[in-house]
Amino acid sequence: MRTIQDLNADRPVGEDGQRAPRPARRWVPWRGRASRTDRALIATMLVVVAIGFVLRPLKPFLIASHPVLLEFLSGDLIAIGAAAAFARIGEVPLWLVVAAGALGMIKFDWLAWWAGRQWGAGIIGLLTASPRVQRWARRGREADPRVIRAAVVLAMLPGVPTAVVFALAGWAGLRLTTFLLLDAIGALAVTGLVAGLGFGLGQHAVDVVLLVDRYASAVSLALIGVALALPLVKRLLRRSRRPGRGGSQ
Repeated sequence: MRTIQDLNADRPVGEDGQRAPRPARRWVPWRGRASRTDRALIATMLVVVAIGFVLRPLKPFLIASHPVLLEFLSGDLIAIGAAAAFARIGEVPLWLVVAAGALGMIKFDWLAWWAGRQWGAGIIGLLTASPRVQRWARRGREADPRVIRAAVVLAMLPGVPTAVVFALAGWAGLRLTTFLLLDAIGALAVTGLVAGLGFGLGQHAVDVVLLVDRYASAVSLALIGVALALPLVKRLLRRSRRPGRGGSQ
């Protein structure tokens, strides 16, 4: 697998002896012409992203009527907690809540592993723009395999760049069967914790879920509005932080 240094070495040298600058951002993780595997993998990943966008406005409608289905489709921690609350009042068995939640969390994780195996540093750069995370990933590839395995187990915790960890596991050569086993262990641990909290809250959590269901249409429209407004707000904030062109004399 080619490293970042290898990619930089391929950049053409100008007349001044300096290497030509690379584009600020690469929009594809491969180099050269895309193979059939590249196209199939990126298309599958885009379909998964599209499914996530479609599910977002549907969550308020499903969380009260079909919480187990929602947690399987989305792998969302809130849906897992809501389903566990319904288990507390006898609507669904708790084991089904944990199983559906864990499967919902891991069902597409093999794609990130495969992307790491296929594209290496290319997919890391596409998944994160943080230089710190990219440096961590490059160092992690050469780390002790036990560190990679531990990172996969802990990848579901809040604040961890989950997709980057899974891609790193594929890039570092972790076997798929081992990855899937460790991923399932981590997902079961997080699902069990969240389900335990939801089960403990019981009827109080169910009342909140039913309140959300009552105003599902308004909540869905609000979610869509926020999703559309966020890019505009970020663009305006970036413009406001730019220094004035004229400057002080």
